Amino acid sequence: MRSRIESDVAVLHTELYDNVATRMRGDNRPWLPLAADSPHSPFRIGDPREDVAVFSVVERASSELAGEALVYAIDGHNRTGHVGLALRPAFRGRGLAGETLALLCRYGFDVRGLNRLQLETLSDNEPMINTALSVGFVEEGRLRSSRSLGGSFADEVVFGLLASERAQ
Repeated sequence: MRSRIESDVAVLHTELYDNVATRMRGDNRPWLPLAADSPHSPFRIGDPREDVAVFSVVERASSELAGEALVYAIDGHNRTGHVGLALRPAFRGRGLAGETLALLCRYGFDVRGLNRLQLETLSDNEPMINTALSVGFVEEGRLRSSRSLGGSFADEVVFGLLASERAQ
């Protein structure tokens, strides 16, 4: 993981946002038609904020941009945050998600001093569910029909990991 750079924005926007079906599965906000250079693009580089930390995922072997990762909804008082990641289609299935999720946990717990991290994913996203479990997340519940997927609804699974539970 590294800081996002300007050349990442168009690539991430094209592969992770412009593909409407992919974006709807990865984000609970409604999809809106946006250009990569729009100030509203979710991948634009903005001013640093206390409640979110945004990273670009880079594959070490190729040094290519593989996706995005973030810790968001950071609550310093309660020491909680949510984690999310999205990989470009060509980089899925290479083991990057587990390594990235472990790095997000390290950032959240060791750098930000959080006590709890939470992850939500669709109930049919077996790769993410298996990755979350492999990193030490515990399934905490299911939100029935909580995600609109363009005419249908899907369940979301909620996972949590406490600082005291994580593998060092």
